[in-house]
Amino acid sequence: MKKVLLVCLAVLLGIAFVTTVFAQTPAKKETTTTTTTTPATTTTPAKKETTTTTKQSKHMVFTGKVTNMDTAAKMMTATNKKGDMTFDCSSAKMKVEPKAGDKVTVKYMEKDGKMMASSVTMGKATKTTKTTTKKETKETPAKEPTK
Repeated sequence: MKKVLLVCLAVLLGIAFVTTVFAQTPAKKETTTTTTTTPATTTTPAKKETTTTTKQSKHMVFTGKVTNMDTAAKMMTATNKKGDMTFDCSSAKMKVEPKAGDKVTVKYMEKDGKMMASSVTMGKATKTTKTTTKKETKETPAKEPTK
């Protein structure tokens, strides 16, 4: 009877420790816990093996104008209506390296607090054209004063 109670106690303690592990993990990480126990005839506590896997971030898209391009550090700063963003372009696919003032579309993902660009494509520069229209004015005949 003592052995059965001891095994039940070991299982309950194992479950208590596993639930605290789930409570401590951050919400972004996916945690898989595998618990293996020894046969019921021994009185050793349960062994725990924990493996952690992380999901890869989805690619996001940013479209804006390049304000600064540092070729030595492979860093690019771009701006749009929402604000400025700085991208690490060390592993990005680029046909032509953009310059300040060029319109670009950047596919990126956040990795270790940095915005890692996976591809940078050049957009066509938007030109604003002014159109002027001339209005023809017609002269109205002047009314003659009545006597």
